[in-house]
Amino acid sequence: MEPKHDILTLDDIKILVDTFYTRVADDALLAPVFMERLGDHWTAHLEKMYTFWQTVLLEEYTYNGAPFPPHARLPVDAAHFDTWLSLFNATIDSLFTGEKADEAKWRAGKMAQLFQLKIAHFKNNPHNIL
Repeated sequence: MEPKHDILTLDDIKILVDTFYTRVADDALLAPVFMERLGDHWTAHLEKMYTFWQTVLLEEYTYNGAPFPPHARLPVDAAHFDTWLSLFNATIDSLFTGEKADEAKWRAGKMAQLFQLKIAHFKNNPHNIL
């Protein structure tokens, strides 16, 4: 097994994203949500995630978009976010170590918190428009 290193390149981002979403696709709680939304469009989603994390972690600005709107009306709750974050952190811990790896886990945790709050808001205010 190759020694762990930090997340430093686009190839590292791709390994992280591909490994993580393989785990998501195998997860009993998360897979149905992703399968319903993505169907046969996993490749496009992965490409978008590469650019998102490349922008966030490597400061190589390849992502342009708004990450929240596609998630606003997902049928998810705290258990989904807990599972998502647990899988994400476990994926990083299994592959990487270092400052960027720690930053990725911190940023994912903050995104999970923010998305949960925003999704709850939209559930409680169904007439809001994004």
